[in-house]
Amino acid sequence: MTTLTGGEAIVSGLVAHGVDTVFGLPGAQVYGLFDAFHQAQLKVIGARHEQACGYMAFGYARSSGKPGVFSVVPGPGVLNASAALLTAFGCNEPVLCVTGQVPTPFLGKGRGHLHEMPDQLATLRTYVKWADRIEYPGNAPTIVARAFQEMTSGRRGPASVEMPWDVFTQRADTAAAQVLEPLPAPQPDPDIIKQAAALIKTSKAPMIFVGSGAIEAREEILELAEMIDAPVVAFRSGRGIVSNAHELGLTMAAAYKLWPTTDLMIAIGTRAELPASGFRWPYQPKGLKSIRIDIDPVEMRRLSADVAIVADARAATADLAAAISKTGYSKTAGRRAAIREATATAQEDIQRIQPQMAYLNILREVLPANAIVTDELSQFGFASWYGFPVYEPRTFITSGYQGTLGSGFPTALGAKVANPGKPVVAITGDGGFMFGVQELATAVQFNIGVVTLVFNNNAYGNVRRDQRERFDGRVVASDLVNPDFVKLAESFGVAAARVTAPDQFKAAMEKALSHGGPYLISVEVTRDSEVSPWAFIHPPKP
Repeated sequence: MTTLTGGEAIVSGLVAHGVDTVFGLPGAQVYGLFDAFHQAQLKVIGARHEQACGYMAFGYARSSGKPGVFSVVPGPGVLNASAALLTAFGCNEPVLCVTGQVPTPFLGKGRGHLHEMPDQLATLRTYVKWADRIEYPGNAPTIVARAFQEMTSGRRGPASVEMPWDVFTQRADTAAAQVLEPLPAPQPDPDIIKQAAALIKTSKAPMIFVGSGAIEAREEILELAEMIDAPVVAFRSGRGIVSNAHELGLTMAAAYKLWPTTDLMIAIGTRAELPASGFRWPYQPKGLKSIRIDIDPVEMRRLSADVAIVADARAATADLAAAISKTGYSKTAGRRAAIREATATAQEDIQRIQPQMAYLNILREVLPANAIVTDELSQFGFASWYGFPVYEPRTFITSGYQGTLGSGFPTALGAKVANPGKPVVAITGDGGFMFGVQELATAVQFNIGVVTLVFNNNAYGNVRRDQRERFDGRVVASDLVNPDFVKLAESFGVAAARVTAPDQFKAAMEKALSHGGPYLISVEVTRDSEVSPWAFIHPPKP
């Protein structure tokens, strides 16, 4: 036993789990925790808004595969950061929020203590995977260990722990930090694997869909795909599991061209948002059969399949490939040629999405394969979902189905902290960037060398288009008056450049990448000039 404060006991648990970096914004309730961070010599990356703390932790987790940790004050601090926790929940990332509470004598009293909110723990539990309160320093080792166990077991996700204000500095005899093994994953059922293999054997044109739950199964998925000549497609989170440089690694635009003749959908670690009928793609081919592999049994109720395999993606895909190697599979003649043709045709078709594709083509040309790109909800971000090739997993980071405006830039900051040796680029629009523009100060203070692309069309471009097209041309609150982004960046101490046409972009990007520090490129785009990117995200029925 060691005498520790509550804050020291929490930090001891973080260190035992390999945490060396915390994103945070200190305040009265968590002073004792931040002092413990300092005593343990953890790297603390501050921010100018709590939401940025959460999104930096999310970017850290998504890009590295390791838990991201952040700390903010309770009440309004937690609520400000809640969008990031909700995004981590939707994207299945292990993000830990460590927050405070009112002093112990005020718990549940509703007296209006500083930052008090009614039942904060219950609120947190609605958008994190697991949450608990540490009411005594001696409870910290077990509760911190449980948080990490929950975040990394089964379907990964965020967690939160809270501690009353006074307990952070209260001293007590405390046991050594614990590390609990992840809970065992369900094992693939051999009989169900045989059923899936039999269904594949009768298929002539299978297609594999992957999501973030399949990231650790990339080798097994490629082996399976090559065995059965199945194209592999991801919507957002699974991009790069099979490289777009591989002839079986398809974007959604290319895959949709093969969809009419597809007879078997194999969904691995994904919600299957593209092929689920009426969600993104407007129909399913007649007679389509389906196989789902997911570690979360609830997914099988959300979207039923002819064969449902509840198991870890890596184990189940390996077993399925082994079963197929035994039963055999007769590849369809000309299948690879048809896949290559679909890719080539789609690549030609998407070039009409201008000026987005002109910039995205150059961006891919100048970035190495392992560069990390974060998107933002913008005309260029939407187009990047199919117009920017991705070669490795965890290198293309979106806010998933939450679609949080303003998330891209702080997410990129966290990704860069986790991957200092890789180029990190944030694709933003002028509207979304202004949600977190203050974090330019964070980038300067901690020398976080993200290259931020601000595509400036002086509007919430997608909203403006929808209003004009759906409401007889009436535009409401979607036009923007912006600062000069170059001068604004320079006022923070960030190097910056302005681009007004694609032929200026390559030189600007090369200069930004060689600079090494924070850099902003303001790309000026004429309002309403962008071709809508949605034709390849919600394609028409052929």
